[in-house]
Amino acid sequence: MLRAELYALADPADAIHLQRFFKTAPGEYGAGDKFLGLRVPALRKLVRDYRQLNDADALEMLASSWHEERLLALMLLVDGYDRGDESRRERIHRAYLEHTRYINNWDLVDASAQHIVGPQLEAREIALLERLARSDDIWEQRIAIISTFHFIKRNEFAPTLKIARLLLEDSHDLIHKAVGWMLREVGKRDREVEDAFLKKHYKKMPRTMLRYAIERHPETLRKRYLAGTV
Repeated sequence: MLRAELYALADPADAIHLQRFFKTAPGEYGAGDKFLGLRVPALRKLVRDYRQLNDADALEMLASSWHEERLLALMLLVDGYDRGDESRRERIHRAYLEHTRYINNWDLVDASAQHIVGPQLEAREIALLERLARSDDIWEQRIAIISTFHFIKRNEFAPTLKIARLLLEDSHDLIHKAVGWMLREVGKRDREVEDAFLKKHYKKMPRTMLRYAIERHPETLRKRYLAGTV
């Protein structure tokens, strides 16, 4: 029933746009991914309508070849995690980590990691995130840094700074953007903490990472960071 409703909402014209936006051409990060042409608001409504769906069924959907079906599955799991007791949360967390091969684009990671991975950890016990950051898989690396958003929102910045250090020399643009974004979120809450990190590491940070990290800084200070004169 859910799949039938999902497919009925498909928009082939929008699917073409989404395939370009999420870089699905050969050699690009989303190569081979397929889109139905659904936007997030429509998926959110389906989550509300089908939130009683069994977690096992959501995990089955996560293995779909359709991008929006995987995103919907993750949104259902996030909803289930939020409403679940301790036992259910642990099951969803464990299943999420067992299915990272299907969490294979930046929007899938960003919609789920901070809600399912981060909350199961303590700020002083992030060995899981360190392992993910050292993975050869770009999406597991992104899961590692985005999961720390959970801690940032609680003014616990050490996990983000530790994972950021591990990813400073990563070669992928999507990791540069994610790390820079999380550092910027730290700075929104405590500029001194962010600047202490940046002053130590900014000269070896990839340019994109630095630009994302200093986006909210005063223009004069941004220029000094970019010129290497801080």
